[in-house]
Amino acid sequence: MIGKPMHVPSLGARQGRNVILSLVLALLSSLLISSAAYAHAVAEGDKGYIQEISGINILPFIYLGAKHMVTGYDHILFLFGVIFFLYKLKHIGIYVSLFAVGHSTTMLLGVYFNVGINSYIIDAIIGLSVVYKSLDNIGAFQRILGFQPNTKVATLVFGFFHGFGLSTKIIEYDISPDGLVPNLLAFNVGVEIGQLLALSTILIAMGYWRRTRSFWRHAYTANVVMMCAGFVLIGYQLTGLVLS
Repeated sequence: MIGKPMHVPSLGARQGRNVILSLVLALLSSLLISSAAYAHAVAEGDKGYIQEISGINILPFIYLGAKHMVTGYDHILFLFGVIFFLYKLKHIGIYVSLFAVGHSTTMLLGVYFNVGINSYIIDAIIGLSVVYKSLDNIGAFQRILGFQPNTKVATLVFGFFHGFGLSTKIIEYDISPDGLVPNLLAFNVGVEIGQLLALSTILIAMGYWRRTRSFWRHAYTANVVMMCAGFVLIGYQLTGLVLS
């Protein structure tokens, strides 16, 4: 974890936020439960359009890739956790690049070789990546395990899983083999554009928040909320796996 060491608030301070935290968690949980099925879902209109076209269609696939990333709240949550304590652009660039390399590799190879993973399992793992990064941010691994996992390796590995999440859903597009490679590359470009848009928004918001005194007072709570969101996503997807 890069940046100022995390300060764990006292029991009294945590108790003072219990009501607010409970309300936030309830709202976030209801949001996730109502929309978890759409985290990587293919909109019917987009799916129908892709199934009807053939040949090289660069712009439509760039649009679909950007749309998928911007609306993929699980990806955004993970990125939010990754940059939470990163202040220097070079550090942000390293971690975001590792994540991009990871998800681009498995997304492209997964679709090209038609390798898909059960969407419930892969989305549960993506939820786990959010939980992992939250625990990392609050220093839980150092306190519980006595060592700090390599965050760069973890970012790359979870990037691979995020990429399989993308490839699994892209396969549902039933893309025509005519122009497959250019269209996949265009989709990946769109994903990176969407990632940059989401990242820019997060960085702007974080920049304002970090300049306030409330940042260090509420940083712990923010990561706990994010961790709970990850657990909700895991639980929802595992429930779906069992019921399916």
